[in-house]
Amino acid sequence: MKKTLTIGWLYPDLMNVYGDRGNIIILEKRANWRSIKTEVKHLDPGFLEKELETCDLLMMGGAQDRQQTIVNEDLKRIKKSLSSKIEKGTPGLYVCGGFQFLGKYYKEADGTKVAGLSIFDLYTENPGENSMRLIGNMAIQPLIDGLNQIIIGFENHGGRTYLGKGIKPFGKVLKGFGNSEDGFEGAVYKNSIGTYMHGPILPKNPELADYLIAKAVDADELEPLDDSLEDLARSSIAKSLQVEI
Repeated sequence: MKKTLTIGWLYPDLMNVYGDRGNIIILEKRANWRSIKTEVKHLDPGFLEKELETCDLLMMGGAQDRQQTIVNEDLKRIKKSLSSKIEKGTPGLYVCGGFQFLGKYYKEADGTKVAGLSIFDLYTENPGENSMRLIGNMAIQPLIDGLNQIIIGFENHGGRTYLGKGIKPFGKVLKGFGNSEDGFEGAVYKNSIGTYMHGPILPKNPELADYLIAKAVDADELEPLDDSLEDLARSSIAKSLQVEI
């Protein structure tokens, strides 16, 4: 087990809505509480690709359309390096826009098609300006080995994401909308997780945070922590959704 953890935060100033920064804080804290020294690298547009190579764990949040346009151009520059990290099994959490970018393309409400990185076998389409936005608290049953607890989050997206044969969903929707009409949420490829859950997702779901940390530091298991406050937060939202956790 490694005693250091380098987290690469992709585009922190541009891709950081609905409290996505909270995911970084939780990863740092839960690692530090176990005496794992952490470093967070802010990977802004134009960053040197060698900075990406040294990261043990990656995180990218969501953003508004203007910010996503800027990020999309820079992602094309680092596509090969990012793809290599993901293919080698570097764990990562990619939220909303960050999740969509990894797919083949995103079709906007006006029909404009924006090419993605094609790292994940999926695509996203917005059905139009008059279509319902998928928003609200949600709960899913994770479909990843090692994750047993119901995951609670908050979604707010207009696009519908469709998975191909080369990728698996993150979880089965218990309450909420998820990717589309198929009853599933997010996607998992290698050790990378794409999800629509903002809020942020990790403070309310410590088991998921620990899963990512363990993958990043090559640990079979981590020292347990007192998650009573986190469990109260999860229980409160689950109760409002009428979901048993």
